[in-house]
Amino acid sequence: MKKYLMATTLLMSLGAAGVALADDDDCRVPMADWQPREAVQQVAEDQGWTVRRIKTDDGCYEIKGRDATGREIEVKIDPATLAIVEFEYEDDDDDDDDSRNTAAPAGSVEPPANGLFTPGTAPVVEQ
Repeated sequence: MKKYLMATTLLMSLGAAGVALADDDDCRVPMADWQPREAVQQVAEDQGWTVRRIKTDDGCYEIKGRDATGREIEVKIDPATLAIVEFEYEDDDDDDDDSRNTAAPAGSVEPPANGLFTPGTAPVVEQ
């Protein structure tokens, strides 16, 4: 019984690893069908992107650069069709460095006009 359980566990873990590895391949195109890098560069220029680097990753072309507004981008392109497979803004990855949720310096923002705060007095708590 132990051997059966161990064999089943081993097969299940190998199967899960195979599925995980298969998910890494975004583009499955034979190299003979790939379009040249110049075509990828042209797609980027048509989109208004500034290209810093074109490389291959997971069987796709990967563009690193900036979009038309200046935001850093990382784009995966299908090498045969030049269709966008994945698009992400590089600054979206930093959840810890979110400057939008920082407090304003004291005295730089007016208190809300809802009657709870009067300038120069302590707030009143209503129960």
